[in-house]
Amino acid sequence: METGKDVTGVNQGIAGHGSFFQDAGLSSADAEKATEWVRKHVDKRTVDLGERMDDIRDHMWELEKDGQIIVHRITDAHKPIDVQTLFGWNKRIPTVQLWHHKSCGQCGNIPGYPTSLMWFMNKFGFEPGRDYLDETDQTSCTAWNYHGSGIGNVESLAAVFLRNFHQAYISGKQHGFEAGHFFPLVHCGTSFGNYKEIRKYLVESAELRGRVTKILGKLGRLVDGKLVIPEEIIHYSEWLHVMRNRVASELQTVDVSNIRVTMHPACHYYKMVHEDAIYDPSILGGNRTAVGSSVALALGAQLIDYSTWYDCCGFGFRHIISEREFVRSFTMDRKIRVVREEANADVLIGIDTGCITTMDKNQWIGKAHENNFSVPVMADIQFAALACGADPLKIVQLQWHASPCEELVEKMGISWTDAKKTFEAYLKEVEAGNIEYLYNPELALGSAPRLTS
Repeated sequence: METGKDVTGVNQGIAGHGSFFQDAGLSSADAEKATEWVRKHVDKRTVDLGERMDDIRDHMWELEKDGQIIVHRITDAHKPIDVQTLFGWNKRIPTVQLWHHKSCGQCGNIPGYPTSLMWFMNKFGFEPGRDYLDETDQTSCTAWNYHGSGIGNVESLAAVFLRNFHQAYISGKQHGFEAGHFFPLVHCGTSFGNYKEIRKYLVESAELRGRVTKILGKLGRLVDGKLVIPEEIIHYSEWLHVMRNRVASELQTVDVSNIRVTMHPACHYYKMVHEDAIYDPSILGGNRTAVGSSVALALGAQLIDYSTWYDCCGFGFRHIISEREFVRSFTMDRKIRVVREEANADVLIGIDTGCITTMDKNQWIGKAHENNFSVPVMADIQFAALACGADPLKIVQLQWHASPCEELVEKMGISWTDAKKTFEAYLKEVEAGNIEYLYNPELALGSAPRLTS
């Protein structure tokens, strides 16, 4: 492995990663032994469940009782469904009145990801502006900068977190509702993990709360002089998890029982603040996080296990910047090759922006090294949308994917050729000004009147 040096020749650690990253100096035989130990050790959930840290929510209630913060609560109006997290703690997942916290990577690289999610909400009869809101008054979580460069800091991350979630809290007012009507639904796994960490820091540190209170005050983002912190941080895949049986029973139109599905769980979902991730004993014996896998099973697909399920997709933020070829090689050898050769997978599904982007967009590099294997990669919500009859190009937008999705679509009984013709005709309609919207764009600005029932 290459070791980087500065202009004076001083050892700076593995290229691009600083002196604390050093070559372990293992022989090939010892490296293989270490790798084999990891494969065996992490094949089951190995977190020590005997030692429980404090539930951060207990401290949130105390701070609210003391008048220091306002907790944006999940109410009966959000129609929550209870799930169990890693430690058996209860977590309530709201199913309606949701505020879409979108992902910069999804909107830029995988647009069929968020459109599939909103397509489902429309299919369930959710009314935009009442049952869910997709507005423009939201920023990136900025965790990309933090993880990728180290330039960001906890104070700036906390300010962005609180600013966005304050907007979620007050967003109902411009549509005629009380504050707290819409509860934030986070699309991106990176935002989800980042926000969970930041919420923990905020609750535990009075100094941090004091600093960001000054910042939020200047922005006009306090309520009665207090910070607004959500009761739960909710990932879209958790919403899909609790809705999966309704998806299968009410909306599924395509038989996927012949489809071999492999699952990549996102590190930022279940390795960061791991006590918050959902586990279910009926899903893979409770040894893997339930989200994603549960949807494939509910739809009737064949969920196939593989040896490197625990591995990162390779993205790693800083790695994709400084060691891009390593990332591509890792993705191909530790993920794509394994799910193809071990599982003979028809598709690899994930639940996070960075994972889908990395595994989908980098398969072309294998051809340069005569690794002529590939597998379609998409999000669980996209696969579910296909199973429920969503147009593979107009809604699921597989034309944005670099991995080959045509065979998968055909195996599901959907004609790729017909879908392409339909999409080309649709593009001509758009060019002529006949635009079809999933969502009234005026609602994003808070200016359109809400439909009355």
